[in-house]
Amino acid sequence: MATIRFGVWNMEWMNDLFTDGPIFKSDDTQVRGPNPKRERHEPSVKHRRESLSGLLNEIDVDVLVVVEGPNKASELQLFFDSDVNGTWSCDVQPTKGGSQIIGLAVRTDKGHFAETPYIRFHIDEGQGGESERLSRSTNTFALDTDDDDIQELHGFERRPLYAEIQLANNKRFRVVGLHLKSKGIFQSYEWSKWWARADANRKKIAAQCTQLRQEFIDYYLTEDSTKDVPLIICGDINDGPGQDTSEKRLKVSGIEKLMGTVWKPGLCLGNALYDALDDDDRWRIDLSSIHTTSFRDPIFGTYRKVWIDHILYSRNRPAGWLGDATVHNVMQDGQKVWEKYGYASDHFLVTIEIDTAAL
Repeated sequence: MATIRFGVWNMEWMNDLFTDGPIFKSDDTQVRGPNPKRERHEPSVKHRRESLSGLLNEIDVDVLVVVEGPNKASELQLFFDSDVNGTWSCDVQPTKGGSQIIGLAVRTDKGHFAETPYIRFHIDEGQGGESERLSRSTNTFALDTDDDDIQELHGFERRPLYAEIQLANNKRFRVVGLHLKSKGIFQSYEWSKWWARADANRKKIAAQCTQLRQEFIDYYLTEDSTKDVPLIICGDINDGPGQDTSEKRLKVSGIEKLMGTVWKPGLCLGNALYDALDDDDRWRIDLSSIHTTSFRDPIFGTYRKVWIDHILYSRNRPAGWLGDATVHNVMQDGQKVWEKYGYASDHFLVTIEIDTAAL
């Protein structure tokens, strides 16, 4: 069985590694990034490059969706050419006035892919063609997110990346890479204002997920031109299963909106990390063992583990076309990722194995 390893990773402030050219900033330049040892200074470019590339070389992915990537395709290409094993082809989806955008890297020296390994569909107003529906879906839109008969205006901070991966066996699948609205509140506020902002952030995530589901995914899975083409929706959704305190008030879950509704079961997306749970946990829907990042509780100072990075997939191929989903928080030698590659990212790399013959 021929397989490729597909991954999605929020690489955290990767844009900070570069200056115009494109060239890397000097090795000793301090940049934003993880600081697991709580050192006085921010990590250096050298530390970040070594940790990011070290983890990628050890996990050995064939396709990677990069979240919080650099602004330019040439910068992402420079990183993979300079620091990562193999030969790569890289691209990014620009967002006007935006940063920390979505990128794609495909390894081309193993013989897995066609001569043109992927086609990126350009997402922006007036693009037409294959990208038209997703471009329209991610323009500013009006939606009543809390069922109060008031239409609210919403938008996307970052355009999704949309690409078709083309394999050497003439099979193909498509990928949508996402980075949705952050839940983070990074300033101090009076308590009621803090909750108002928390609720607003959840409403926006729910609106973005609803818009993608209603205006893109449902059409993709039913239109003749795409309904038989396997689809992966992945990225930092900034939402996990179930409902937190704000979502309970709003009576909505963003990720569950994105996955689909029980009223259209044939259009629901699978979740690769859920599939990887053992039989008992799947039966009980016990998701507590899955987390892809953690954050410091602003009140108690403890760290809370959360699952906000997802790989969702269409069910328009035989069961088992992808599997073995893994959150890489422990490396092959048993070391914790934050011990071995402490300056890589505050998110864990998530991978799956794709059976290319089953596509």
